[in-house]
Amino acid sequence: MGKLKTKERRNRILETLETSSEPLSGSFLADKFGVSRQVVVTDIAILRSQYPNLMATNRGYIMLHADECRRVFKVLHTDEETEDELISIIELGGRVMDVYVDHRVYGTIRKPLDICSRRDIDHFMDDLNSGASSPLKNITSGYHFHTIEARSEEVLDEIEDMLRAKGYLLESLDAAVIYEPKSYSKI
Repeated sequence: MGKLKTKERRNRILETLETSSEPLSGSFLADKFGVSRQVVVTDIAILRSQYPNLMATNRGYIMLHADECRRVFKVLHTDEETEDELISIIELGGRVMDVYVDHRVYGTIRKPLDICSRRDIDHFMDDLNSGASSPLKNITSGYHFHTIEARSEEVLDEIEDMLRAKGYLLESLDAAVIYEPKSYSKI
C-alpha cells in the first residue's frame, strides 16, 4: 500500500476497525498502513476524540457497534470481593471494559481491562495477587467505576440488579449512567 495522506489513513483505520469483530493491535494497524506504531497511537487518539465508541483495550482497539450497549456503574467493595464482582458480571453476559477512579488531586485515572472470560479474570487476579500493585480503587477508599458492555439493555439491567443485591452498587443519581453509541460521519 502506498503512503496515504493523514486524513485518508485515519478514515481507513476507522473503516478497518468498524469491520473488525475483535480488537486490532496498534502494531497490526501500523503494519497494515505502513506507518509507525506511534503514528497509529496519535491517529487513534484523534479518532477517539471524535468517535466515543472507539475503545482502547489491552488487546488493541475496537469499535463498539450500535447493537452493543454500555453502562457505567459506580461500585464499592473490598479487595477480597474483586474476583466475585468480575465473575458475577461476566456470568451474566457482561464485559468489563475498564476501571477508573475520580481522584480529587489527580483527576480521572482510567485503565482499560477488557475482561470477558474466566481466563481474563484469572490473569487479572494473578497480576493483582503478585504483590507488585494494589487495585486502582484503593487510592479512592474503594470507590471506583466500571464501564460494562453487553448485547442488550436487559443484560445491563440484570448486572445492575446483581451488583445492587451483592451490595457493590453505589446508589446515587450518577451511580449508573447509560452510554448509547451514536452514528458518526467519517472525518
